Amino acid sequence: MNTEKDIIQRIGEKRFQHTRRVVEEAVRLARFWGADEKQARLAAYYHDCMKIRDKKLLFQACKDLGLELTQELKDSPEIIHGPLGALAARKYYGIKDEEVLHAIAIHTIGEEDMSVLDKIIYLADYIEPMRNFPGVEKARKLAYTSLDEAMVYALEHTISFLLDNKQVIALSTLKARNFYRKKVNQ
Repeated sequence: MNTEKDIIQRIGEKRFQHTRRVVEEAVRLARFWGADEKQARLAAYYHDCMKIRDKKLLFQACKDLGLELTQELKDSPEIIHGPLGALAARKYYGIKDEEVLHAIAIHTIGEEDMSVLDKIIYLADYIEPMRNFPGVEKARKLAYTSLDEAMVYALEHTISFLLDNKQVIALSTLKARNFYRKKVNQ
């Protein structure tokens, strides 16, 4: 199986170009923070491998891979590709590293007390070079200053965006924000 072609067929060329940029950013962050570059590269490469736009196909993939659709996932289908991607990385692409799979699974929502790898993947996805939104430059600077402060910034801006757009916010995202807000306020 040609992994790249398989992923491109599923998510499209444009999304795959985003993946390439996230890989480059994740490796830069890993190098900067002294994290495992191979793990960062793998997690970044597969982070969006199941970002399927067609909801019918997305839900079928959930069935095929055995992802139980909790109410939270049903309420926020745009976050499904994280945990679904971790399952696909294991089953389709043979990834066995639990830290890599965990980083893929939570890159859409975050959680309390994330590992350095988890934060690198979350932030690399958030700040990759083609991201263009108010505040992205500050997020980029923070990612190379303090991972925890960068997480607070990214999570708070994500929450604000979701509120402004009247979308459901995953409980893990709120808990992550509170965890890192308390941590940086100490």
